[in-house]
Amino acid sequence: MEINGVTIVDTFAEAFPMKFTRLVVTADTPEWVAAATTSMTGFATSVIACGCEAAVDEILPPERTPDGRPGASVLIFAVSRDELAKQVQRRVGQCVMTSPGSACYAGHQEGKRIPLGDGLRYFGDGWQIAKRLGGRRYWRVPVMDGEFVCEGSVAVGEGIGGGNFILLGRSRPECLRAAAAAAAAIRDEPGAILPFPGGVVRSGSKVGSKYKGLIASTNTRFCPTLRAVEPETRVPDGVEAVLELVIDGIDEEAVRRATRAGIAAAAALGPAGGVIAVDAGNYGGKLGKYHFRLHEVMA
Repeated sequence: MEINGVTIVDTFAEAFPMKFTRLVVTADTPEWVAAATTSMTGFATSVIACGCEAAVDEILPPERTPDGRPGASVLIFAVSRDELAKQVQRRVGQCVMTSPGSACYAGHQEGKRIPLGDGLRYFGDGWQIAKRLGGRRYWRVPVMDGEFVCEGSVAVGEGIGGGNFILLGRSRPECLRAAAAAAAAIRDEPGAILPFPGGVVRSGSKVGSKYKGLIASTNTRFCPTLRAVEPETRVPDGVEAVLELVIDGIDEEAVRRATRAGIAAAAALGPAGGVIAVDAGNYGGKLGKYHFRLHEVMA
């Protein structure tokens, strides 16, 4: 398959089940929403070492938030419900409650629930007040600029982590330009996030390592500097840079839409823009049950 002269390799991206939730963060201005969500989603690129994967899903205008203020929807993914609950408590408590004028609401209502304000309320030292509106409980916690309003709990959904595609470029600047275009397109697709810096990964990994204790190591098949010595190299001649986009989504369709949008945006630059091919990361089906075949996604 070729799109605009760019080869789409006949392979699949392998993804796996994850737990997710959605939080809505609001504040007095878009700048303070960004301050809270940037802090909240920091160090959240990979469950390999970060505990969760998180990013802003959508920027929300006042008419789409519970309190009529500027806001953002944040998706957080983790390997288990317990780990997700831990990450939510820590990140909202340390990064949203501390941010001036902020509030936090549940953006996902279907499924088993984990504590949100029900745990953070204790910071009020006995002065916190619960309110029920429309069958949902909210906590008003006194803080130094007024009150921190936080919904009592949030539901956990069944999501997907590890969707991906890999761009093979003629040079690093050209490959990065294509990756940035792909990331921008994916950010317009609701229900999917790119947890890595700027949405792009240069240190793609494989399962396992020659060193004891490491569960992941550099994906040697896609390292251009190892092309001459790696027997299973997937880097063709003429490619000097490879970048990956990793996608987490709330369901299969969200990952599929994001993959399609990202590949289309990168391929639109064509060979003249330095994009040689699009590949994907998989482990022969041994890592996850979700297989996103590039030719089917782009058909």
